[in-house]
Amino acid sequence: MSNCFKGVVASLVLGLVVTAAPAQAEDISIGGIFPLSGPNAIYGEIFQSSLRLAENHIRADGMLDGNLRILYEDSQALPQQAVLAMNKLVSVNSVPFVMSAFTGPSKAIAPIANRTKTVVVNGGGVGPDLAKLGEYFWNVIPLANTEMRSLLPYMVRERGYKKFALIYVDDPLGEGVREVLEEQLPKLGASLVNDYSIPATAQQFGGLAAKIRNDDPDVVFLASYGDQQVQIIKQLRQNGVTALFASYSAFSTPSVQALPEAEGALYATQAIDFEAKDAFTRRFIDDFKAAYGKMPTVYATNYYNAAMIFAMLGKELQVQGKPITGENLLEQRRKTKSFALVGGSVSFDEQGTLIAPIQIMEVDGSGGNVLKIGNP
Repeated sequence: MSNCFKGVVASLVLGLVVTAAPAQAEDISIGGIFPLSGPNAIYGEIFQSSLRLAENHIRADGMLDGNLRILYEDSQALPQQAVLAMNKLVSVNSVPFVMSAFTGPSKAIAPIANRTKTVVVNGGGVGPDLAKLGEYFWNVIPLANTEMRSLLPYMVRERGYKKFALIYVDDPLGEGVREVLEEQLPKLGASLVNDYSIPATAQQFGGLAAKIRNDDPDVVFLASYGDQQVQIIKQLRQNGVTALFASYSAFSTPSVQALPEAEGALYATQAIDFEAKDAFTRRFIDDFKAAYGKMPTVYATNYYNAAMIFAMLGKELQVQGKPITGENLLEQRRKTKSFALVGGSVSFDEQGTLIAPIQIMEVDGSGGNVLKIGNP
C-alpha cells in the first residue's frame, strides 16, 4: 500500500471518528427579572441566593442534558424596567422560562409572556390579581388574598382586634390589599377606620403618623415592601403610634425581622416544613446554611423551588424527545399532578397558583415565631 493511499485511509477514518463523536449539549438558559439595584435590591439578593444553589444542584445531578444558566436582568421593581428586561430575555436570549417578582412588574410582563408563549413564574409578588394573568403566568407563592383569609380571622376572632388602619403603596399590590380589607373586615365584625395611599418612592412618614394617632386603630396594616416598610415602622413608632403592626408575607424579610420597632408584629406566609426529613429538603437547608450561615426565607425557598420545577419539567420533556419551549412546559405542568419540593409535595390550581397551607407568624427578632398553621 503506498504512503499516499495510507494517508487517504487515515484521513477517512479520522473523519469518521470525528463525525461519530457526540455533540456537546448546549447550555439551557432561563431568565430572572428581579430588583438588583435601588431600594428593593435586598429582595433580588434573597432570590439569587437560593438560585445559585439551584443551578449547582441541577448541574451536579445532571438533571438536564445541558448546563443550566440563569440570565438576570434588573427590574428595579419598576414595571417599565421589567418590560425592557422581558423583551431582552425573550427576543435576544430566546429563553422559554422567566422568574419574576413584585406585583406591578409581574403584571407588566404578563402580556409579553402570553403573546410569546413564554412561561413566567412569580415567587415573590402577592397581589391577588396575579392569579388572573393567563395560562403562561404561574405563581409558586400563595397570593395576598389567600394569606389574609387566614390572618384576618385570627386577628379579629382570636386576638380581638377590631379597628384597622391601612397604609398602602399606590400600585397593584396596595390596591389589591385594600380591596381585601374592605371586603373581609366587615364580615368578621371589624372595620377599616381609614386608609392612606403613599407613593412607592415615599420615605418620610412623620405627618402620616399624626393622622394614624388620631384614628386610634388597634392595628396598622402595611401594604408596602423593601426599605419603605422599614421606614414606616420606625417613623410611626418614633412619632407615638403604639398600635400593632401587621402585613402580608413582606414582613418575613431580614430587615423587618431584625427591627426592634417591629417586634410583636403579625404577618402571614405560606407554611413550608423546614424540618421535613426528606433528602430534597435537607439538602437545600444544609447547603443554604453552609453557604450563607443562616436559614433560608420563604421567598428564597420559592425561587429555589421555581428553578427546580423548570428542571423537573425540562427533564421530562427531554426524555420524551421534545424541545424545552414555553408551550411544552405548560403542557407538561398540566400533566404533572404534584411536585416534590422543599418542605413537601405541592400542586397548582387551575389558574397556575400554588396550593399551600398558610402560617400566622409573629416578628420575634429571630426569624419569626409560628403561631398557627392551617389551610387557606
